[in-house]
Amino acid sequence: MRTVQQLINGVAIGGVYALFATGYTLVFSVLRIVNLAHGAVFTLGAYLTYLLMGSPVGVNGVLHGQVLSPVGLSFPLALLIGSILSGLAGLAIERMAFRPLRNRGADPILSLVSSLGVALVLVNLIRYLVGADPYSYRGNVLGTLPAVVTFGALRIRSIQLVIFVVSLVTVLILTALVTRTRQGRALQAVAEDPVTARLLGIDPGRLIVLTFIASGFIGGLAGTLVGVGVSIAGPDFGTAFGLKGLAVIVLGGLGDLRGAVLGGLAIGIVEAFVPSRMIGYKDGIAFLVLFIVLLLRPQGLLGRAEITKV
Repeated sequence: MRTVQQLINGVAIGGVYALFATGYTLVFSVLRIVNLAHGAVFTLGAYLTYLLMGSPVGVNGVLHGQVLSPVGLSFPLALLIGSILSGLAGLAIERMAFRPLRNRGADPILSLVSSLGVALVLVNLIRYLVGADPYSYRGNVLGTLPAVVTFGALRIRSIQLVIFVVSLVTVLILTALVTRTRQGRALQAVAEDPVTARLLGIDPGRLIVLTFIASGFIGGLAGTLVGVGVSIAGPDFGTAFGLKGLAVIVLGGLGDLRGAVLGGLAIGIVEAFVPSRMIGYKDGIAFLVLFIVLLLRPQGLLGRAEITKV
């Protein structure tokens, strides 16, 4: 029974890893570059939802003691609006860190460095405004749902179920949009060959904008779900998830949405089965598994090996 409990815990956190990694995957599949500002958007989403619920700012921020949303919104509405605002932040990041360099034909590594710079600015701006104190969402954000759901001898926190369900539904919707809609097929065409896609009448610039908005929305959503589950640890709490998200997309296969889901669940389950006496090495063990998998399959679990034309 303990094994089943650990498996459930691993699937719950793995669902968040998968959700977070899909934001990375969307941008990488189109631009073939990692958006290092994604972790900062993850953090921003958690804070936005917290503030929209009418929660006060701590004493260490320049806005100390203020309530930025005097009408405290319900958690679902605050989560939706906070995620939308995170999507707009993703759009701003595309405009500032990626578009100018892309228009000039700059080396992709410069966009990588630029996104890292934007991430540092955003994290420090958050620290300046609200301080570095941890924040917890007030009250019962789940409404009338019980704190714990019991299935026989199994005890599952309701927030774990909510996190998993929201993550699963979001990933399924995103996958359906990418694979079954006209815009999604156009996005795949741009990811495959942007020059040919443009010749076919597809506007890569517009699709890139939509991709960054969707990536930001997903990042903000994931940040709030983690914040509700374990509290907002501070402006840097998205950094660890940023590194874990990179591990997930590499493990699953760069640019593959299904791989991001599989990789997230795999790392979540591995972490759940780390013995309690070794909990301090949890991240190290997860990355060790990643290292072993890549030795055996360098392209990741679902990635395709690149074919070199000669």
